[in-house]
Amino acid sequence: MADLGAMGKDGQMEAGAGPFSRLARAQYAALGAMRWWMVRSGLRSIHGVLDLGATGISLMIYSFMGLGLGIGLGVGAFFIASHETWRLLLIEFWIVCIVWQTVPLALASFERQFDMSGLLRFPVNFSAYFLLYVIFGLLDISTILGGMCCLGIWSGIALARPGMAGWTALALAVFAFFNILLVRAIFAWVDRWLAQRRTREIVSALFLLVVLSLQLLNPAVHQTRHSGPGSHDDQLERYHQVESEAGPLLKTATAVQRWLPPGLAGSAVRQAAEQRRGPALGMLGVLGLYVLAAGAALAARLKAEYRGENLGEAPSRKKTEKRDDGWLLDGAGPVAAVMEKELRTLLRSMPLLYALGAPVLMVFIVGSLFRNGAASHPFQLALPVCVAYGLLGFSRLIYNNLGAEGAGIQMLFLSPTPMRTVLLAKNLFHALLYGLSALIAGVLASLRLGWPPSATVVGVTVAWLLFALPVNLAAGNIFSLTMPYRVNPGRMTRQGGSAGSALLSMVVQMIALGVGGAVFGLCILIGKLWLTIPILLAMAVAAVFAWVQVLRKSDALANQHKDTLLATLSRTE
Repeated sequence: MADLGAMGKDGQMEAGAGPFSRLARAQYAALGAMRWWMVRSGLRSIHGVLDLGATGISLMIYSFMGLGLGIGLGVGAFFIASHETWRLLLIEFWIVCIVWQTVPLALASFERQFDMSGLLRFPVNFSAYFLLYVIFGLLDISTILGGMCCLGIWSGIALARPGMAGWTALALAVFAFFNILLVRAIFAWVDRWLAQRRTREIVSALFLLVVLSLQLLNPAVHQTRHSGPGSHDDQLERYHQVESEAGPLLKTATAVQRWLPPGLAGSAVRQAAEQRRGPALGMLGVLGLYVLAAGAALAARLKAEYRGENLGEAPSRKKTEKRDDGWLLDGAGPVAAVMEKELRTLLRSMPLLYALGAPVLMVFIVGSLFRNGAASHPFQLALPVCVAYGLLGFSRLIYNNLGAEGAGIQMLFLSPTPMRTVLLAKNLFHALLYGLSALIAGVLASLRLGWPPSATVVGVTVAWLLFALPVNLAAGNIFSLTMPYRVNPGRMTRQGGSAGSALLSMVVQMIALGVGGAVFGLCILIGKLWLTIPILLAMAVAAVFAWVQVLRKSDALANQHKDTLLATLSRTE
Protein backbone atom coordinates (compact mmCIF):
# COMPACT_ATOMS: atom_id res chain seq x y z
CA MET A 1 0.00 0.00 0.00
CA ALA A 2 2.82 2.42 0.85
CA ASP A 3 6.49 2.56 1.77
CA LEU A 4 7.34 -0.19 4.23
CA GLY A 5 10.63 1.33 5.33
CA ALA A 6 9.34 1.65 8.87
CA MET A 7 9.00 -2.12 9.13
CA GLY A 8 11.49 -4.05 11.20
CA LYS A 9 13.58 -7.02 10.09
CA ASP A 10 11.06 -9.47 11.52
CA GLY A 11 8.25 -7.93 9.50
CA GLN A 12 6.72 -6.20 12.54
CA MET A 13 6.09 -2.49 12.67
CA GLU A 14 8.77 -0.48 14.40
CA ALA A 15 8.07 0.59 17.95
CA GLY A 16 7.01 4.19 18.16
CA ALA A 17 5.64 4.28 14.63
CA GLY A 18 2.76 6.59 15.55
CA PRO A 19 0.07 8.31 13.50
CA PHE A 20 2.55 10.88 12.15
CA SER A 21 5.50 8.58 11.44
CA ARG A 22 7.07 8.24 8.01
CA LEU A 23 5.12 5.06 7.28
CA ALA A 24 1.84 6.61 8.44
CA ARG A 25 2.37 9.71 6.29
CA ALA A 26 3.17 7.53 3.27
CA GLN A 27 -0.03 5.55 3.91
CA TYR A 28 -2.10 8.73 4.13
CA ALA A 29 -0.68 9.88 0.81
CA ALA A 30 -1.33 6.46 -0.73
CA LEU A 31 -4.92 6.44 0.52
CA GLY A 32 -5.52 9.93 -0.83
CA ALA A 33 -4.03 8.96 -4.19
CA MET A 34 -6.16 5.81 -4.27
CA ARG A 35 -9.35 7.75 -3.60
CA TRP A 36 -8.43 10.27 -6.29
CA TRP A 37 -7.78 7.53 -8.85
CA MET A 38 -11.06 5.87 -7.89
CA VAL A 39 -12.88 9.13 -8.68
CA ARG A 40 -11.03 9.53 -11.99
CA SER A 41 -11.67 5.92 -12.97
CA GLY A 42 -15.34 6.24 -12.09
CA LEU A 43 -15.70 9.14 -14.52
CA ARG A 44 -15.01 6.78 -17.40
CA SER A 45 -18.52 5.37 -17.09
CA ILE A 46 -21.91 7.05 -17.21
CA HIS A 47 -22.73 5.49 -13.85
CA GLY A 48 -19.66 7.09 -12.27
CA VAL A 49 -20.43 10.51 -13.75
CA LEU A 50 -24.02 10.24 -12.51
CA ASP A 51 -22.86 9.27 -9.02
CA LEU A 52 -20.43 12.18 -8.89
CA GLY A 53 -23.11 14.61 -10.06
CA ALA A 54 -25.63 13.23 -7.57
CA THR A 55 -23.07 13.52 -4.77
CA GLY A 56 -22.41 17.13 -5.70
CA ILE A 57 -26.12 17.94 -5.77
CA SER A 58 -26.62 16.25 -2.39
CA LEU A 59 -23.75 18.23 -0.89
CA MET A 60 -25.24 21.44 -2.26
CA ILE A 61 -28.66 20.61 -0.78
CA TYR A 62 -27.26 19.79 2.65
CA SER A 63 -24.95 22.81 2.49
CA PHE A 64 -27.96 25.09 1.91
CA MET A 65 -29.72 23.37 4.82
CA GLY A 66 -26.67 23.93 7.01
CA LEU A 67 -26.42 27.52 5.80
CA GLY A 68 -30.03 28.13 6.79
CA LEU A 69 -29.53 26.60 10.23
CA GLY A 70 -26.27 28.49 10.68
CA ILE A 71 -27.86 31.83 9.77
CA GLY A 72 -30.77 31.20 12.13
CA LEU A 73 -28.51 30.22 15.02
CA GLY A 74 -26.17 33.10 14.22
CA VAL A 75 -29.00 35.65 14.39
CA GLY A 76 -30.12 34.12 17.68
CA ALA A 77 -26.58 34.19 19.06
CA PHE A 78 -26.20 37.83 18.00
CA PHE A 79 -29.29 38.91 19.96
CA ILE A 80 -28.27 36.72 22.91
CA ALA A 81 -24.84 38.34 23.05
CA SER A 82 -26.21 41.83 22.44
CA HIS A 83 -28.74 41.59 25.28
CA GLU A 84 -26.44 39.40 27.44
CA THR A 85 -29.11 36.74 27.93
CA TRP A 86 -26.48 34.00 28.03
CA ARG A 87 -28.85 31.45 29.56
CA LEU A 88 -30.59 31.13 26.20
CA LEU A 89 -27.29 30.14 24.58
CA LEU A 90 -27.71 26.67 26.09
CA ILE A 91 -30.72 26.14 23.81
CA GLU A 92 -28.61 26.75 20.71
CA PHE A 93 -25.92 24.32 21.83
CA TRP A 94 -28.58 21.67 22.47
CA ILE A 95 -30.03 22.26 18.99
CA VAL A 96 -26.59 21.76 17.43
CA CYS A 97 -26.02 18.56 19.43
CA ILE A 98 -29.41 17.11 18.50
CA VAL A 99 -28.93 17.93 14.80
CA TRP A 100 -25.41 16.48 14.86
CA GLN A 101 -26.49 13.18 16.41
CA THR A 102 -29.89 12.61 14.77
CA VAL A 103 -29.14 13.51 11.14
CA PRO A 104 -26.78 10.51 10.67
CA LEU A 105 -29.49 8.19 11.99
CA ALA A 106 -31.99 9.53 9.48
CA LEU A 107 -29.51 9.28 6.60
CA ALA A 108 -27.85 6.01 7.57
CA SER A 109 -29.69 4.00 4.96
CA PHE A 110 -29.21 6.55 2.14
CA GLU A 111 -25.79 8.12 2.67
CA ARG A 112 -22.92 6.62 0.72
CA GLN A 113 -19.94 5.90 2.97
CA PHE A 114 -16.45 4.47 2.68
CA ASP A 115 -15.70 1.29 4.62
CA MET A 116 -12.43 1.80 6.47
CA SER A 117 -12.12 -1.83 7.54
CA GLY A 118 -10.48 -2.64 4.19
CA LEU A 119 -7.35 -0.84 5.40
CA LEU A 120 -6.80 -3.55 8.01
CA ARG A 121 -5.45 -5.85 5.27
CA PHE A 122 -2.35 -3.65 5.16
CA PRO A 123 0.29 -2.93 7.83
CA VAL A 124 -1.55 0.08 9.28
CA ASN A 125 -0.72 1.21 12.79
CA PHE A 126 -3.76 1.40 15.08
CA SER A 127 -3.24 5.07 15.84
CA ALA A 128 -3.09 5.80 12.10
CA TYR A 129 -6.23 3.70 11.53
CA PHE A 130 -8.04 5.59 14.32
CA LEU A 131 -6.99 8.94 12.89
CA LEU A 132 -8.13 7.98 9.37
CA TYR A 133 -11.47 6.79 10.75
CA VAL A 134 -12.02 10.15 12.44
CA ILE A 135 -10.85 12.17 9.41
CA PHE A 136 -13.27 10.36 7.12
CA GLY A 137 -15.97 11.27 9.63
CA LEU A 138 -15.32 14.92 8.76
CA LEU A 139 -16.84 14.25 5.34
CA ASP A 140 -20.21 13.16 6.76
CA ILE A 141 -23.34 15.22 6.18
CA SER A 142 -23.78 15.62 9.92
CA THR A 143 -20.34 17.25 10.21
CA ILE A 144 -21.18 19.69 7.42
CA LEU A 145 -24.48 20.68 9.06
CA GLY A 146 -22.99 20.82 12.57
CA GLY A 147 -19.93 22.74 11.41
CA MET A 148 -22.09 25.39 9.72
CA CYS A 149 -24.23 25.66 12.86
CA CYS A 150 -21.12 26.21 14.98
CA LEU A 151 -19.82 28.75 12.49
CA GLY A 152 -23.14 30.60 12.65
CA ILE A 153 -23.06 30.76 16.47
CA TRP A 154 -19.46 31.99 16.42
CA SER A 155 -20.25 34.66 13.83
CA GLY A 156 -23.23 35.96 15.79
CA ILE A 157 -21.31 36.24 19.07
CA ALA A 158 -18.20 37.66 17.39
CA LEU A 159 -20.22 40.40 15.66
CA ALA A 160 -22.00 41.39 18.88
CA ARG A 161 -19.01 40.92 21.22
CA PRO A 162 -15.69 40.92 19.29
CA GLY A 163 -13.79 40.30 22.51
CA MET A 164 -15.56 36.94 22.90
CA ALA A 165 -14.43 35.57 19.52
CA GLY A 166 -11.50 33.61 20.94
CA TRP A 167 -13.33 32.02 23.85
CA THR A 168 -16.33 31.18 21.69
CA ALA A 169 -14.11 29.60 19.03
CA LEU A 170 -12.34 27.49 21.68
CA ALA A 171 -15.62 26.28 23.23
CA LEU A 172 -17.16 25.51 19.83
CA ALA A 173 -14.03 23.66 18.68
CA VAL A 174 -14.02 21.35 21.71
CA PHE A 175 -17.79 20.89 21.44
CA ALA A 176 -17.55 20.05 17.71
CA PHE A 177 -14.74 17.56 18.32
CA PHE A 178 -16.87 15.83 20.94
CA ASN A 179 -19.80 15.52 18.54
CA ILE A 180 -17.58 14.14 15.78
CA LEU A 181 -16.18 11.45 18.06
CA LEU A 182 -19.56 10.69 19.63
CA VAL A 183 -21.42 10.13 16.37
CA ARG A 184 -18.62 7.90 15.07
CA ALA A 185 -18.58 5.93 18.33
CA ILE A 186 -22.36 5.50 18.36
CA PHE A 187 -22.48 4.05 14.86
CA ALA A 188 -19.41 1.89 15.43
CA TRP A 189 -21.12 0.27 18.41
CA VAL A 190 -24.48 0.09 16.65
CA ASP A 191 -22.81 -1.82 13.82
CA ARG A 192 -21.30 -4.15 16.44
CA TRP A 193 -24.69 -4.81 18.06
CA LEU A 194 -26.42 -5.34 14.73
CA ALA A 195 -23.76 -7.72 13.45
CA GLN A 196 -25.29 -10.71 15.27
CA ARG A 197 -28.90 -11.76 15.20
CA ARG A 198 -29.39 -12.09 18.96
CA THR A 199 -28.07 -8.63 19.82
CA ARG A 200 -30.00 -7.20 16.86
CA GLU A 201 -33.23 -8.62 18.24
CA ILE A 202 -32.47 -7.16 21.68
CA VAL A 203 -31.76 -3.71 20.21
CA SER A 204 -34.94 -3.88 18.14
CA ALA A 205 -37.02 -4.82 21.18
CA LEU A 206 -35.53 -2.01 23.27
CA PHE A 207 -36.10 0.49 20.45
CA LEU A 208 -39.77 -0.47 20.09
CA LEU A 209 -40.21 -0.41 23.87
CA VAL A 210 -38.84 3.13 24.10
CA VAL A 211 -41.01 4.32 21.21
CA LEU A 212 -44.16 2.81 22.69
CA SER A 213 -43.30 4.22 26.11
CA LEU A 214 -42.98 7.72 24.68
CA GLN A 215 -46.39 7.41 23.08
CA LEU A 216 -47.96 6.90 26.49
CA LEU A 217 -47.12 10.51 27.28
CA ASN A 218 -49.27 11.88 24.46
CA PRO A 219 -52.69 10.68 25.77
CA ALA A 220 -51.84 11.99 29.23
CA VAL A 221 -50.82 15.41 27.96
CA HIS A 222 -53.78 15.52 25.58
CA GLN A 223 -56.17 14.65 28.37
CA THR A 224 -54.66 17.34 30.58
CA ARG A 225 -54.92 19.99 27.87
CA HIS A 226 -58.37 19.01 26.60
CA SER A 227 -60.09 17.46 29.57
CA GLY A 228 -63.37 19.09 28.70
CA PRO A 229 -65.02 22.49 28.90
CA GLY A 230 -64.61 24.56 31.99
CA SER A 231 -64.27 28.11 33.24
CA HIS A 232 -61.12 30.16 32.95
CA ASP A 233 -60.41 29.68 36.66
CA ASP A 234 -60.65 25.90 36.29
CA GLN A 235 -58.23 25.91 33.39
CA LEU A 236 -55.86 28.17 35.29
CA GLU A 237 -56.04 25.86 38.29
CA ARG A 238 -55.20 22.84 36.11
CA TYR A 239 -52.27 24.75 34.63
CA HIS A 240 -50.86 25.60 38.06
CA GLN A 241 -51.37 22.00 39.15
CA VAL A 242 -49.40 20.67 36.18
CA GLU A 243 -46.74 23.33 36.75
CA SER A 244 -46.39 22.40 40.42
CA GLU A 245 -46.09 18.71 39.57
CA ALA A 246 -43.58 19.21 36.76
CA GLY A 247 -41.61 21.97 38.49
CA PRO A 248 -39.26 19.76 40.54
CA LEU A 249 -38.65 17.52 37.55
CA LEU A 250 -37.77 20.50 35.35
CA LYS A 251 -35.42 21.89 37.99
CA THR A 252 -33.66 18.55 38.21
CA ALA A 253 -33.38 18.30 34.44
CA THR A 254 -31.98 21.85 34.27
CA ALA A 255 -29.38 21.06 36.92
CA VAL A 256 -28.35 17.86 35.16
CA GLN A 257 -28.08 19.35 31.67
CA ARG A 258 -25.57 21.91 32.91
CA TRP A 259 -23.05 19.09 33.31
CA LEU A 260 -23.74 17.58 29.90
CA PRO A 261 -21.63 18.64 26.88
CA PRO A 262 -24.09 21.24 25.43
CA GLY A 263 -24.60 22.75 28.88
CA LEU A 264 -20.86 22.81 29.59
CA ALA A 265 -20.08 24.53 26.28
CA GLY A 266 -22.78 27.15 26.81
CA SER A 267 -21.73 27.70 30.43
CA ALA A 268 -18.09 28.12 29.39
CA VAL A 269 -19.05 30.91 26.97
CA ARG A 270 -21.25 32.50 29.59
CA GLN A 271 -18.53 32.39 32.26
CA ALA A 272 -16.03 33.92 29.84
CA ALA A 273 -18.50 36.68 28.94
CA GLU A 274 -18.86 37.50 32.65
CA GLN A 275 -15.04 37.76 32.97
CA ARG A 276 -14.76 34.60 35.05
CA ARG A 277 -11.96 32.90 33.16
CA GLY A 278 -11.18 30.29 35.83
CA PRO A 279 -14.67 28.72 35.87
CA ALA A 280 -14.76 28.94 32.06
CA LEU A 281 -11.54 26.92 31.82
CA GLY A 282 -12.97 24.46 34.33
CA MET A 283 -16.07 23.96 32.20
CA LEU A 284 -13.93 23.39 29.12
CA GLY A 285 -11.82 20.93 31.11
CA VAL A 286 -14.89 18.88 32.02
CA LEU A 287 -16.01 19.04 28.38
CA GLY A 288 -12.55 17.74 27.44
CA LEU A 289 -13.19 14.71 29.66
CA TYR A 290 -16.32 14.01 27.61
CA VAL A 291 -14.18 14.20 24.47
CA LEU A 292 -11.76 11.66 25.95
CA ALA A 293 -14.66 9.40 26.95
CA ALA A 294 -16.15 9.49 23.43
CA GLY A 295 -12.72 8.85 21.93
CA ALA A 296 -12.14 5.94 24.31
CA ALA A 297 -15.50 4.38 23.39
CA LEU A 298 -14.64 4.67 19.69
CA ALA A 299 -11.11 3.35 20.22
CA ALA A 300 -12.41 0.32 22.14
CA ARG A 301 -14.63 -0.67 19.23
CA LEU A 302 -12.00 -0.02 16.56
CA LYS A 303 -9.41 -1.91 18.58
CA ALA A 304 -11.56 -5.04 18.40
CA GLU A 305 -11.83 -4.67 14.62
CA TYR A 306 -8.10 -4.00 14.41
CA ARG A 307 -7.40 -7.27 16.23
CA GLY A 308 -9.47 -9.24 13.72
CA GLU A 309 -13.00 -9.34 15.14
CA ASN A 310 -15.41 -9.98 12.27
CA LEU A 311 -18.90 -10.89 13.41
CA GLY A 312 -21.29 -12.27 10.84
CA GLU A 313 -24.54 -14.09 10.23
CA ALA A 314 -23.11 -17.62 10.29
CA PRO A 315 -25.34 -19.84 12.47
CA SER A 316 -23.99 -21.80 15.38
CA ARG A 317 -23.17 -25.48 15.12
CA LYS A 318 -26.22 -26.48 17.12
CA LYS A 319 -28.53 -24.56 14.80
CA THR A 320 -27.01 -26.13 11.70
CA GLU A 321 -27.66 -29.59 13.14
CA LYS A 322 -31.36 -28.85 13.53
CA ARG A 323 -33.68 -29.74 10.70
CA ASP A 324 -35.27 -26.85 8.87
CA ASP A 325 -38.77 -27.94 7.97
CA GLY A 326 -39.35 -24.78 5.96
CA TRP A 327 -42.38 -22.53 5.90
CA LEU A 328 -45.77 -22.82 4.32
CA LEU A 329 -44.52 -21.47 0.97
CA ASP A 330 -42.07 -24.33 0.41
CA GLY A 331 -42.75 -26.28 -2.78
CA ALA A 332 -45.08 -23.66 -4.24
CA GLY A 333 -42.81 -22.59 -7.11
CA PRO A 334 -40.01 -20.09 -7.71
CA VAL A 335 -42.17 -17.02 -7.07
CA ALA A 336 -43.17 -18.26 -3.62
CA ALA A 337 -39.59 -19.33 -2.88
CA VAL A 338 -38.21 -15.88 -3.67
CA MET A 339 -40.93 -14.22 -1.60
CA GLU A 340 -40.09 -16.43 1.37
CA LYS A 341 -36.41 -15.64 1.01
CA GLU A 342 -37.20 -11.92 0.92
CA LEU A 343 -39.26 -12.22 4.09
CA ARG A 344 -36.48 -14.08 5.91
CA THR A 345 -33.93 -11.47 4.83
CA LEU A 346 -36.18 -8.61 5.92
CA LEU A 347 -36.77 -10.05 9.39
CA ARG A 348 -33.00 -10.24 9.95
CA SER A 349 -32.24 -6.66 8.89
CA MET A 350 -32.72 -3.95 11.50
CA PRO A 351 -31.96 -1.05 9.09
CA LEU A 352 -34.63 -2.22 6.64
CA LEU A 353 -37.16 -2.79 9.42
CA TYR A 354 -36.44 0.70 10.74
CA ALA A 355 -36.96 2.22 7.28
CA LEU A 356 -40.26 0.36 6.86
CA GLY A 357 -41.49 1.22 10.33
CA ALA A 358 -40.63 4.91 10.09
CA PRO A 359 -43.93 5.87 8.36
CA VAL A 360 -45.95 4.25 11.14
CA LEU A 361 -43.86 6.03 13.76
CA MET A 362 -44.31 9.32 11.92
CA VAL A 363 -48.07 8.92 12.29
CA PHE A 364 -47.62 9.22 16.05
CA ILE A 365 -45.29 12.20 15.72
CA VAL A 366 -47.52 14.08 13.29
CA GLY A 367 -50.54 13.10 15.35
CA SER A 368 -48.97 14.63 18.44
CA LEU A 369 -48.42 17.90 16.56
CA PHE A 370 -51.90 18.19 15.05
CA ARG A 371 -53.77 17.04 18.13
CA ASN A 372 -52.55 20.07 20.03
CA GLY A 373 -55.41 21.93 18.32
CA ALA A 374 -59.08 21.51 18.95
CA ALA A 375 -60.60 18.15 18.36
CA SER A 376 -63.22 19.75 16.12
CA HIS A 377 -60.59 20.57 13.47
CA PRO A 378 -59.12 17.23 12.42
CA PHE A 379 -56.51 16.93 9.71
CA GLN A 380 -58.71 15.82 6.82
CA LEU A 381 -55.86 14.81 4.47
CA ALA A 382 -54.16 12.54 7.01
CA LEU A 383 -54.89 9.37 5.00
CA PRO A 384 -53.37 10.40 1.64
CA VAL A 385 -50.41 12.12 3.30
CA CYS A 386 -49.51 9.07 5.39
CA VAL A 387 -49.97 6.69 2.45
CA ALA A 388 -47.75 8.84 0.24
CA TYR A 389 -45.10 9.21 2.93
CA GLY A 390 -45.10 5.48 3.56
CA LEU A 391 -43.82 4.85 0.05
CA LEU A 392 -40.60 6.73 0.83
CA GLY A 393 -39.59 4.09 3.36
CA PHE A 394 -39.56 1.45 0.63
CA SER A 395 -36.98 3.23 -1.54
CA ARG A 396 -34.14 1.00 -0.39
CA LEU A 397 -36.12 -2.16 -1.08
CA ILE A 398 -37.72 -1.18 -4.37
CA TYR A 399 -34.85 0.65 -6.06
CA ASN A 400 -32.14 -1.85 -5.07
CA ASN A 401 -34.04 -5.12 -4.80
CA LEU A 402 -30.94 -7.19 -5.67
CA GLY A 403 -28.65 -5.47 -3.17
CA ALA A 404 -29.13 -8.02 -0.39
CA GLU A 405 -28.31 -10.96 -2.68
CA GLY A 406 -24.56 -10.44 -2.30
CA ALA A 407 -22.56 -13.27 -3.81
CA GLY A 408 -25.84 -15.16 -4.28
CA ILE A 409 -26.42 -13.13 -7.43
CA GLN A 410 -24.29 -15.77 -9.20
CA MET A 411 -26.88 -18.43 -8.35
CA LEU A 412 -29.62 -16.33 -9.94
CA PHE A 413 -27.73 -16.33 -13.23
CA LEU A 414 -26.95 -20.07 -12.98
CA SER A 415 -30.48 -21.16 -12.06
CA PRO A 416 -33.06 -21.92 -14.78
CA THR A 417 -35.44 -19.36 -13.28
CA PRO A 418 -35.59 -16.24 -15.50
CA MET A 419 -34.62 -12.91 -13.98
CA ARG A 420 -38.09 -11.56 -14.77
CA THR A 421 -39.58 -14.21 -12.48
CA VAL A 422 -37.23 -13.22 -9.67
CA LEU A 423 -38.05 -9.54 -10.08
CA LEU A 424 -41.77 -10.34 -10.30
CA ALA A 425 -41.62 -12.19 -6.98
CA LYS A 426 -39.71 -9.36 -5.35
CA ASN A 427 -42.17 -6.79 -6.70
CA LEU A 428 -45.17 -8.76 -5.45
CA PHE A 429 -43.62 -9.14 -2.01
CA HIS A 430 -42.77 -5.45 -1.76
CA ALA A 431 -46.24 -4.47 -2.99
CA LEU A 432 -47.94 -6.68 -0.39
CA LEU A 433 -45.61 -5.40 2.32
CA TYR A 434 -46.26 -1.79 1.39
CA GLY A 435 -50.01 -2.43 1.24
CA LEU A 436 -49.91 -3.73 4.80
CA SER A 437 -47.79 -0.81 5.98
CA ALA A 438 -50.04 1.73 4.23
CA LEU A 439 -53.15 0.11 5.74
CA ILE A 440 -51.75 0.27 9.27
CA ALA A 441 -50.51 3.84 8.84
CA GLY A 442 -53.82 4.92 7.29
CA VAL A 443 -55.95 3.41 10.06
CA LEU A 444 -53.74 4.91 12.77
CA ALA A 445 -53.77 8.29 11.03
CA SER A 446 -57.55 8.23 10.78
CA LEU A 447 -57.92 7.31 14.44
CA ARG A 448 -55.54 10.00 15.67
CA LEU A 449 -56.00 12.80 13.14
CA GLY A 450 -59.56 12.34 11.98
CA TRP A 451 -61.42 10.16 9.50
CA PRO A 452 -61.52 11.18 5.83
CA PRO A 453 -64.33 13.67 5.14
CA SER A 454 -65.85 11.45 2.44
CA ALA A 455 -65.44 8.15 0.64
CA THR A 456 -64.13 10.12 -2.34
CA VAL A 457 -60.89 10.92 -0.48
CA VAL A 458 -60.40 7.22 0.23
CA GLY A 459 -61.04 6.41 -3.43
CA VAL A 460 -58.56 9.08 -4.56
CA THR A 461 -55.92 7.68 -2.20
CA VAL A 462 -56.39 4.13 -3.50
CA ALA A 463 -56.40 5.31 -7.12
CA TRP A 464 -53.15 7.23 -6.64
CA LEU A 465 -51.61 4.21 -4.95
CA LEU A 466 -52.54 2.00 -7.92
CA PHE A 467 -50.74 4.52 -10.14
CA ALA A 468 -47.66 5.32 -8.03
CA LEU A 469 -46.77 1.78 -6.95
CA PRO A 470 -46.32 0.31 -10.49
CA VAL A 471 -44.34 3.41 -11.49
CA ASN A 472 -41.94 2.90 -8.59
CA LEU A 473 -41.70 -0.85 -9.17
CA ALA A 474 -40.88 -0.38 -12.87
CA ALA A 475 -38.26 2.28 -12.15
CA GLY A 476 -36.92 0.21 -9.26
CA ASN A 477 -36.34 -2.81 -11.50
CA ILE A 478 -34.39 -0.69 -13.98
CA PHE A 479 -32.25 0.90 -11.27
CA SER A 480 -31.68 -2.46 -9.56
CA LEU A 481 -30.22 -3.91 -12.76
CA THR A 482 -28.27 -0.87 -13.97
CA MET A 483 -27.12 0.84 -10.73
CA PRO A 484 -26.89 -1.88 -8.07
CA TYR A 485 -24.98 -1.65 -4.81
CA ARG A 486 -24.39 -4.22 -2.12
CA VAL A 487 -26.40 -4.00 1.10
CA ASN A 488 -25.18 -5.42 4.39
CA PRO A 489 -28.35 -6.19 6.38
CA GLY A 490 -26.45 -6.10 9.68
CA ARG A 491 -25.08 -2.56 9.40
CA MET A 492 -26.55 0.89 9.79
CA THR A 493 -23.44 2.59 8.38
CA ARG A 494 -20.58 1.87 5.99
CA GLN A 495 -22.94 0.86 3.21
CA GLY A 496 -21.65 1.21 -0.33
CA GLY A 497 -24.67 3.04 -1.68
CA SER A 498 -25.20 4.73 -5.02
CA ALA A 499 -25.69 8.47 -5.04
CA GLY A 500 -27.08 8.38 -8.58
CA SER A 501 -29.66 5.74 -7.74
CA ALA A 502 -30.73 7.59 -4.59
CA LEU A 503 -31.12 10.90 -6.41
CA LEU A 504 -33.02 9.44 -9.37
CA SER A 505 -35.29 7.43 -7.08
CA MET A 506 -36.25 10.61 -5.27
CA VAL A 507 -36.91 12.29 -8.62
CA VAL A 508 -39.25 9.46 -9.68
CA GLN A 509 -41.10 9.59 -6.37
CA MET A 510 -41.42 13.36 -6.53
CA ILE A 511 -42.84 13.07 -10.06
CA ALA A 512 -45.41 10.52 -8.90
CA LEU A 513 -46.36 12.77 -5.98
CA GLY A 514 -46.45 15.84 -8.19
CA VAL A 515 -48.69 14.20 -10.81
CA GLY A 516 -51.11 12.98 -8.16
CA GLY A 517 -51.11 16.35 -6.40
CA ALA A 518 -51.65 18.23 -9.68
CA VAL A 519 -54.63 16.07 -10.66
CA PHE A 520 -56.05 16.34 -7.15
CA GLY A 521 -55.66 20.13 -7.04
CA LEU A 522 -57.08 20.63 -10.53
CA CYS A 523 -60.19 18.60 -9.76
CA ILE A 524 -60.70 20.50 -6.50
CA LEU A 525 -60.33 23.77 -8.42
CA ILE A 526 -63.12 22.87 -10.84
CA GLY A 527 -65.25 21.49 -8.02
CA LYS A 528 -65.29 17.85 -9.19
CA LEU A 529 -63.13 15.87 -6.80
CA TRP A 530 -64.67 12.59 -7.94
CA LEU A 531 -63.10 13.14 -11.37
CA THR A 532 -59.68 12.46 -9.79
CA ILE A 533 -60.49 8.77 -9.42
CA PRO A 534 -61.08 7.87 -13.11
CA ILE A 535 -58.10 10.00 -14.21
CA LEU A 536 -55.73 8.28 -11.79
CA LEU A 537 -57.14 4.86 -12.65
CA ALA A 538 -56.48 5.50 -16.34
CA MET A 539 -52.93 6.52 -15.46
CA ALA A 540 -52.65 3.39 -13.30
CA VAL A 541 -53.46 1.19 -16.31
CA ALA A 542 -50.65 2.87 -18.27
CA ALA A 543 -48.28 2.44 -15.29
CA VAL A 544 -49.08 -1.29 -15.00
CA PHE A 545 -48.49 -1.70 -18.73
CA ALA A 546 -45.08 0.00 -18.41
CA TRP A 547 -44.20 -2.22 -15.42
CA VAL A 548 -45.07 -5.38 -17.40
CA GLN A 549 -42.93 -4.21 -20.31
CA VAL A 550 -39.98 -3.64 -17.99
CA LEU A 551 -40.38 -7.15 -16.58
CA ARG A 552 -40.40 -8.62 -20.08
CA LYS A 553 -37.15 -6.87 -20.95
CA SER A 554 -35.47 -7.52 -17.60
CA ASP A 555 -33.71 -10.71 -18.77
CA ALA A 556 -32.00 -8.90 -21.61
CA LEU A 557 -31.17 -5.97 -19.35
CA ALA A 558 -29.73 -8.30 -16.69
CA ASN A 559 -27.53 -10.08 -19.24
CA GLN A 560 -26.38 -6.74 -20.59
CA HIS A 561 -25.24 -5.63 -17.11
CA LYS A 562 -24.24 -9.07 -15.88
CA ASP A 563 -20.58 -8.19 -15.32
CA THR A 564 -21.48 -5.10 -13.31
CA LEU A 565 -23.97 -7.02 -11.18
CA LEU A 566 -21.51 -9.79 -10.41
CA ALA A 567 -18.61 -7.44 -9.70
CA THR A 568 -20.63 -5.08 -7.51
CA LEU A 569 -22.72 -7.52 -5.49
CA SER A 570 -20.11 -10.28 -5.13
CA ARG A 571 -17.45 -7.91 -3.87
CA THR A 572 -16.21 -8.79 -0.39
CA GLU A 573 -16.08 -6.14 2.31
